[in-house]
Amino acid sequence: MDKSQLIKSASLLNDVSTSAAYEYSNKSDKLIAEINERISSRQDLELLVGNGNLAMMRDNHANHVRFISSIIKNRNDEVLVETILWVFHAYKNHGFSTSYWAAQLNTWIEILQQNLTKETYAEIYPYYEWMQVNIPIFSILSEKFTGHHIPEHQ
Repeated sequence: MDKSQLIKSASLLNDVSTSAAYEYSNKSDKLIAEINERISSRQDLELLVGNGNLAMMRDNHANHVRFISSIIKNRNDEVLVETILWVFHAYKNHGFSTSYWAAQLNTWIEILQQNLTKETYAEIYPYYEWMQVNIPIFSILSEKFTGHHIPEHQ
């Protein structure tokens, strides 16, 4: 699968309603606090994020919620894919392992299910599932990432 096929697969995701996007955004501080607590307490934290990258990981979590909130409010599948590729590339270069993304997305999914209404979770979960399923592809394509199309939003 190449980048254009990833963008096409992202385009198959349903738009998120205004009310679901609002709920996600409105609960962002709680979501960020929970993921930081859960990931930070993992025994394998250093294997996932590398030595001395705790602050960078926390920044990633905050940026993640802001970015996903932006994407579900103002849908742009190309920006979604380009940004994820950039993030994979940048964070790998700082010592984050590919396993971090699986651990992070699994944890996000648990937190979202516990903190969002069933209706909002049902609308947002497919985006997380799409990211999760495509981790191997993001990992491979990010190795070829040149930064020529670094997205405007993060």
